[in-house]
Amino acid sequence: MDFIRNIDGGFSNIGNLEVSGAREGKYGVTIIVSPNSTASAVFTSNKVVAAPVSYTKKAIKNGFLSAVFVNSGNANCFTGSQGFKDCETLVELVSRDLEIPKDEIAIASTGVIGREMPIDIISKVAYESISKLGNKPENSLAAARAIMTTDTFPKECAVEVTLTTGESVRIAGITKGSGMIAPNMGTMLSFIVSDAIIPAKSINKALKKAADISFNMIVVDGDESTNDTCLMMANGASGVEVVRNGEIDSNFQDALNYLCIDLAKKMARDGEGATKFIEANVCGAKDFEDAKLAAKSIVSSSLFKSAVFGGDPNWGRIVSAIGYSGCDLNPDIVTIAIADDEDEVDLVRKGEILAFEDTPYLERAEKIMQSKNVTVNIDMDLGDGEATAWGCDLTYDYVKINAEYTT
Repeated sequence: MDFIRNIDGGFSNIGNLEVSGAREGKYGVTIIVSPNSTASAVFTSNKVVAAPVSYTKKAIKNGFLSAVFVNSGNANCFTGSQGFKDCETLVELVSRDLEIPKDEIAIASTGVIGREMPIDIISKVAYESISKLGNKPENSLAAARAIMTTDTFPKECAVEVTLTTGESVRIAGITKGSGMIAPNMGTMLSFIVSDAIIPAKSINKALKKAADISFNMIVVDGDESTNDTCLMMANGASGVEVVRNGEIDSNFQDALNYLCIDLAKKMARDGEGATKFIEANVCGAKDFEDAKLAAKSIVSSSLFKSAVFGGDPNWGRIVSAIGYSGCDLNPDIVTIAIADDEDEVDLVRKGEILAFEDTPYLERAEKIMQSKNVTVNIDMDLGDGEATAWGCDLTYDYVKINAEYTT
């Protein structure tokens, strides 16, 4: 797609936007200021919902936002009425200091569940973050860093897209997440801003499409967070409209998909304790929904993820995961292959097992499984459904990180 160009600098590529980030120990605060933006979001489907999710759902109902407050270190979840009061306190802080109406400010949190917000510490860090607002690459990077919890690196992406009309707009985003990742119509925490002119309803439509093939197709551990939020704003700084006759420009949708997939893959690569990245490609399924079921089942399988960690080409765990996924499967015609950046080998071809002991197929598979990037390619030979999912291996360190998370 030569109409999409990667650009460095994250949020600094978007006009009429200021961002910042600050930390004190495990507590961080990111501020995103994009005045008079149209906005929409997708959220966790967990029945236990954090206070900031409830607050932001209410704030975003009118389709407009001017700022987002994000804190790390405390999820503000399962905190009762005090949790909602703490949201109001922090929003009022931003509103007062930046002279933005309270009903134009969203809030998101990430961290430990079931602990009251250390409001004094968070407020202190918030004032520091506000004092650092700017529109330089370092501001964007600081914003990405401030929302990290167990993440090992900041995650940002920016693209410029040439629309079908020949005009250009930009999209930039940051995200955090390396554990509690298996969302349903939402994501960990992700914030996206475009300089295009887009009605809120069209943002919602475009964002749902992008999330469904990106953030909803990654699995680190199979746990869905209570705080998952993916929020997108459009501030119109470019003066370019991307919706005509009610339809989103197809190049813009492709660019948003690209950006969300890039951010999603970065989260999968940074899975807690991960040493290897897994991609599962399914084609030939009955339809897209079946392909999605099969692909996600592969990257969700604890047994296969453990096999990847150990470098074991145990393709039986792959076919087992497909078999219990709920998709249609005919074992007599399925093809299963694994690949890395240099080689690809069929383990099963149209139902025929090739990777026996002492065969060149198994020897090549064993070498591939030592790689940092392991790809599983499945051809179901039942239809034209295709989907891709991403994940990581399951390691000793994952257990260690989560055994000590609150201590």
